Amino acid sequence: MGKVESSIKWEILRLARREVRGVFLPLRREVRAMRLRLSGLSKNFALVDRVAKEKLREDESKKFQLEASTEEVKVSRLTPARIRHLREKLGLSQRELAVLAGVTIGAIGLWEKGKFRPATNKKAILVGLRKLGKRDVKKLLATKAGEAAKANPQARKVKAVKAKGRARKPVMRKASRARRKA
Repeated sequence: MGKVESSIKWEILRLARREVRGVFLPLRREVRAMRLRLSGLSKNFALVDRVAKEKLREDESKKFQLEASTEEVKVSRLTPARIRHLREKLGLSQRELAVLAGVTIGAIGLWEKGKFRPATNKKAILVGLRKLGKRDVKKLLATKAGEAAKANPQARKVKAVKAKGRARKPVMRKASRARRKA
C-alpha cells in the first residue's frame, strides 16, 4: 500500500508543478517584458532630464546677460550720478561693478566722477544691469567670481600668502619708539 500511496503523491506533486509552471511561465514573460519597458522608460527619462537641465542652464545664462540692443544704448543717458545711483540701487561696490563690467575699479571711479565716459560696449553692460534686480545681479556676480576662480586658481593662494605675511609684521607704536630712542 505504501508504494501506491507514494506514487499517487508523486503524481499529484508532478501535476501540481506542471500547472504552476503553466501559469507561471506567461507571468514570467510579462514581468520580463515589463522590466524591459521600464528600462527603456528610465533611459528615456534620463535623456529628457539631461536635456531639460541643459535647457535650464541656457535659459539662465540668457536671462543674466548684460547686453542691450544698440537702440537702447543710443537712447540711454548715463550720467555719472545715474551710474552711481544704479550701483547703489543694486547694492554693489565699485569693485563688484568693475567685475561685472570687465573694467578696473579706477575706471568705475572715473565714470562716477565724470572724468571719463564708458565705452559703447561697457555702456551696453550698464544698460543691461538696469534690467536686473539685486538677486539676479548677486547670482551673476557669484557666477563670474566662480568662473574667475576656475580660470586662475593660484590667485586665492597668493592673496592668502600675502595676508599671512602682513599679519606677521610687528606694528610699532609711538610709545615703544620713544622708549627705544631713550
